[in-house]
This record gives sequence, structure tokens and C-alpha cells, in this order.
Amino acid sequence: MSEKSTGGGDLPGRTVGERFRTVDGEILRALAEAGLSWLRTNLQTVNTLNVFPVPDGDTGTNMTLTMQSAFEEIKGSDEMSIGKVAHALAHGALMGARGNSGVILSQLWRGFARTLDNLPSMDAGTFARALGEARDTAYKGVVHPVEGTILTVSKDIASAATAALQNGASSAYDVLEQVVLAADVSVQKTPELLPVLKEAGVVDAGGKGLFFLLEGMLRSIKGEPLDQPIMVVQPLSALALEGASEAIEPGQDWEVVIDFKPHGPLELHSFYRRLETMGTSIQLGEGDGMYRMHIHVPDNTEYEPIQYIRSLGTITNIALENLMEQMMDKARQSENGGVVLAPVTAGHIAAVTVVPGSGFARVFASLGAGAIVNGGQTMNPSTEEILSACDRVATDKVVILPNNKNITLAARQASELSTKRVAVVPTHSVPQGIAALLALDPEADLDRAVEAMTAASRSIRGGELTVATRSVEMDGIHVRQGQVIGLLDDRLCASGDDMAQVLTQLLERASAAEAELVTMYYGTPLSEEKAEALADAARQAWPALEVEVVEGGQPHYHLILSIE
Repeated sequence: MSEKSTGGGDLPGRTVGERFRTVDGEILRALAEAGLSWLRTNLQTVNTLNVFPVPDGDTGTNMTLTMQSAFEEIKGSDEMSIGKVAHALAHGALMGARGNSGVILSQLWRGFARTLDNLPSMDAGTFARALGEARDTAYKGVVHPVEGTILTVSKDIASAATAALQNGASSAYDVLEQVVLAADVSVQKTPELLPVLKEAGVVDAGGKGLFFLLEGMLRSIKGEPLDQPIMVVQPLSALALEGASEAIEPGQDWEVVIDFKPHGPLELHSFYRRLETMGTSIQLGEGDGMYRMHIHVPDNTEYEPIQYIRSLGTITNIALENLMEQMMDKARQSENGGVVLAPVTAGHIAAVTVVPGSGFARVFASLGAGAIVNGGQTMNPSTEEILSACDRVATDKVVILPNNKNITLAARQASELSTKRVAVVPTHSVPQGIAALLALDPEADLDRAVEAMTAASRSIRGGELTVATRSVEMDGIHVRQGQVIGLLDDRLCASGDDMAQVLTQLLERASAAEAELVTMYYGTPLSEEKAEALADAARQAWPALEVEVVEGGQPHYHLILSIE
């Protein structure tokens, strides 16, 4: 192991051997910050690793916000005990966990902290044992563990740490080096373990996020930069404009998005280097000879990237957004911490439900939901937000309707933390949540109510229409980037250039001739007039079918369908 100084940013100025033979609370705090920084830098890379070619990748966002919550618990602390710092990190991750990947990350920290407990520092052997306990805790926290995911990566890095000890590793740094190498290899192997990843042509997003977290720690020790992302040119349509203010860097006031056609070949490395002098959160998309550039820049410099790109090619479209104003609007629109509360009779069962849009919020409120939490794809609420909603309803019996598979683990974590009797009805879609809420008897026994609501939710088939972010072949369906795609019960079932045609194909797969009612909830990408026209196409194809159109207000998805 080299004894030279590393220049590792905020880390204390000691040699590698001195600093990393053992790790105390001060060093763990610096490593956690470095891991968060590198994960945030590569957030969009993780987000694009969607299995389905849909514009709602959020694994990177969820893991970053979870880790950000963890770091807030130790930021500014002068605690030197690694055990106490690790427990604080684990608590922050637990409360801030978002999405399945974030919940699993919080469980990894929980297991890691359990081994360290009240220890003042950890050596190589303790590090390896802590990674083993992290793996075990994460696996126990998932009802049906699936290999080829972040769980597998956690298992492989724990094995690598043990092997490093057997091969003579004498410092925590030696172990970390081997762990990062093993994480990289493990992520690349995930498609071989999980066929859906191989079919989609991606690696596991959660595993990749864990790799970036660990690699950021190692990069900080080596003195390598943490603010320069691995250069990835995404499909053009994968660059979403909404939600970009989730993690705004200090001093970055404007979001600039430019579509352009270069005059000649675009030299990507020099292009990135020039943009890095202007701002952060740089992304680049490509498609059909067109490029889309995304960047966050300081106030009064928002036109600088425009002038630069004008020198490289022909600009076809420009979008400027004031990020700080977006954040203030979001704060003004958020009442009760994003939770809408309705009157509940004490002693009755209250439903806490997660909804992705204002239209859905009105529907659930009209059905008597006790609390409505804003959230869904790309905006998974944290464990703490769901727990807060449960605690604030005026009754001690609560059911949570997550209405999204990626929110279920956070909902279960909230139910375990609450002092009330809280149960989770595992609704995977908003239509399932509506069916479950309709079946709620507020005066019933909680267990019986959950059983009835779960049965009701399973009677509903759900469908979605959106636009493909990349070309792929899955489940025997050929998809081109930019085409309309249909998903039925979370499976790709239709694609095409005409939305009405894809809707018809989806409903045929759903046996619409045997259904009685289809409710079409239209989202922000679709106007009410267009939604009504699509409903008319369905009515024409199945004259006996009742078709209703309701505003959902959800982002990304043109239609969310309830088929019953």
C-alpha cells in the first residue's frame, strides 16, 4: 500500500497508511460525503438504467436523496466514534429512504452500523464483518430477494472483503480497493442473473448506484475529482425537463436545455470540458442527427452555453427555466409538508395514500382518504414522509396504499416505525389503490379490512400509455425510440406510432370485450380533448364497454387505465 499523501479533499492530511489502517468517525463522515458527491454526480447515469424504455427512471434520484438524508444526520458533527457516526448515518438513511433501492440502501447502513455499535474505530477485519452484516440485514429486509440486483452486489462485496483479509489486507483502505473492484464486476454480471436486465440491455440500476457510492469513497482517498461525471450520451428522449430541481447545487440558478444540429462531427470530450467551465448537471442526448444539451448555470450566465453551442451548430430549440423560482413555487404549493389531511373519526381506520397528480388527489379525497401524500414515479416519498402522514391522522388504526411497487418497501418501513397500528395494502398502481379504498370499511377490524382491500385491489387490471425513451425488443414487442408504448399489468404489450392504435392493442390484450368499465386517467402530457378522442376510439371498438375519462394529472404517462 502506498504511503504517499493523497490530497483527498476534506479528509485529514495524513498518509494513506496512517489514515486508513483504521477508520474513525471523522474519516467515515468524510467518506460518506464523498460517496454522496460521486453518486449525485452520476445520478442521471443510474436513472437511465430502466428495464422498460419509459421516461421515469428514478433509482439514482432515490438513492441520492436517501444518502443525502443520511449525511444530513452527521453533517457538521465532531463525533469521533465510528459506531455513533454509523448509527446516525443509518438513522438518516432509514427516515429518508425513497424507493426500493433507497430502502435497501438504508438497510445496508443499518447492518453496517450494527457491527460497529459503540466502537471508536474499525480496522480491516471489522470492516469486512460490517459489510457481511450489511448484506445479511438487507436480504432479511426483502420478503422475496431477487438475485441480479443491489442485493447481489452487496453479497459480492462482502465476499470480496473477506477474501481481501485472507489475502493479507491489513488496512481498511486495502479492503475498500477490493470492494470497489468487486462491485464493478458484480454490476456487470447482473444481466446474467436477471433475464429481464439482459433482455433490456441494461445492468441493475440499484447495484450501479451502490458501486458509485463506494467508488466515490475510494476516489476521494486517491484525490480524484468527484464532480466530473462519467461521460454518457443518452437517447435524446431520455432527457426529461421536469423534476430537474430535485438537487440544485448552490449557485446554480438556471436550467438551460438546447436542441441543436452540429455543423460537423461533435468532439465529445472537448465539448464536455468546455461545458464544465460554465456549470454543472451536464447531460447530453443524441438522436437522428440531433443533440440535446442540459446544464445548470449561475444567474446572469444563462446565455453563455447558448452562445457556445451557436458556434458549433444550428440551434433548433432553447428552454430556459429558473430553478430557484421552481423551488419556491414547489414550496408554496406544498401544504402540510406535501400531505393533505381529511377529517377522520377517532377509532376508525384511516387510509394514507400516495398519489402522483392533482386529479388523482381529488379522486382519493372524494373517496374518503384520511391523508394524501404527493408521490409516484420519479417522486417517491420518503419513509419519513409516509410515517408523518400516518402519525398525523386522528386515529390509531391506519392502512397505507403505496399505489406503486417502488414505494411499497418505504411504506412497510414506515408501518414498522409508527407507534400506531399500521398495515400496508400492497397496491401496485393507482387504479388498484382506488379499488382498495372503495372496499374500506372504516369501522371494521384492521386485519379484516386489509384482507378485503387487498382482494379488491387484485380485481383490477392496470394499463399505461407513454413514449419510449430507447429502442428495444422485450416480451416479443419491437419498440423504436419515440414510439408510443402500452404496458398492461407492468408488462410491455403494444407499440406503434399512433396512440389510438396502441390503446386498442392494449385493451385487446386486456380482454376488453369481457370488461364492463375502463377508466382513462389522463396525465400532463395529454389534453382533455385528446383523451376524449382516445376514449371515443375505444367506445367505437367496443360499443358495449363503458369508458370514462378523468383527469389524473400524472407526469410522464399520457394515460393510466383501470380495467374492470
